[in-house]
Amino acid sequence: MTFEMDLKSAIRTIPDYPKAGIQFRDITTLLGNARCFRRAVDELVQPFSGQKIDQIAGMEARGFILGGAVAHQLSAGFIPIRKKGKLPHVTVSVAYSLEYGLDEMEMHQDAVKPGEKVLLVDDLIATGGTATGAIQLLRKLGADVVAACFVIDLPELGGAQKIRDLGVPVRALVEFGGH
Repeated sequence: MTFEMDLKSAIRTIPDYPKAGIQFRDITTLLGNARCFRRAVDELVQPFSGQKIDQIAGMEARGFILGGAVAHQLSAGFIPIRKKGKLPHVTVSVAYSLEYGLDEMEMHQDAVKPGEKVLLVDDLIATGGTATGAIQLLRKLGADVVAACFVIDLPELGGAQKIRDLGVPVRALVEFGGH
């Protein structure tokens, strides 16, 4: 079995969630499979081994799980990017587009120093609204966002290209057609 098929088979698809017509790609089954989880983290880390990455930024909530593991492997710090109102210290925030409206995310204002090399990690890239917001937030504090890494890309939704258009390389381990 190829690497991509192995990871794909570990990801559960839930039809019509959260609404009719959506095929929800659930990585909790991948996370629960020790071999696949390890392999996914190793594959996310591999292109950056030996490079100086200062921080890994992960978006709530699955980006925390993956990002923490990647940060550990790269001996980097971890920056949680959360929904508005969830962090206890002074924060900076950014509004970002969702499929049906706007939301806000934030991070601590002292989470990153200007010029630090940051790798953005999350489970899935779809329309790119959340990842675009995270990149804007990191850049607002002077971070050098060296890449954005995802387990899953839904290429038909165009999010990965939006990130590339911001000058940030994108790495995704598997692709699924449709939504």
